[in-house]
Order: sequence, then C-alpha cells, then structure tokens
Amino acid sequence: MPRSLRSPRQRRLLKELIAARKSKGLTQSQVAEVLGRPQSFVAKYEGGERRLDVIEFLDVTEVLDIDPCGLLALVRRSRDQ
Repeated sequence: MPRSLRSPRQRRLLKELIAARKSKGLTQSQVAEVLGRPQSFVAKYEGGERRLDVIEFLDVTEVLDIDPCGLLALVRRSRDQ
C-alpha cells in the first residue's frame, strides 16, 4: 500500500477542504480559532504537511458545515477515475 500523504486521493481531499473553507469566506485563522488550534494547524493540513486523524477530520467538516460522509464518498470515487 503506497503512502497516502501525497497520494491523489489525499490531494483531492485537501482540495475539497480548501474549496469549502474559501466558499464559506473563512480564513485559515478563523477555522483554527473555532477549532481551538493555531493557524499553523490549518496551514499544515491544507499544505499536505500533516494528515488529519478521523476526529480532527470530523471537527474540520463541522466547522466548514460540510457532510463528512459525502466528502469521503467523493474522495473514494476519485480513486476509481
């Protein structure tokens, strides 16, 4: 199994999270503030320097008001393409 940090699916996930944040008009700092984390936390996962664990992923999708299951299904489908 190849490493996933820079995989096409990981990049797709990050692209979708970034797009969702921007479509809500939120900055990295605003997302980080709601999460109770430093801005660098958001910058690092958006930049692909770190992964989100499952709980962090759920917290981020809640802040961005997006369906985590729908996002995962989208990323899963991108594997088949």
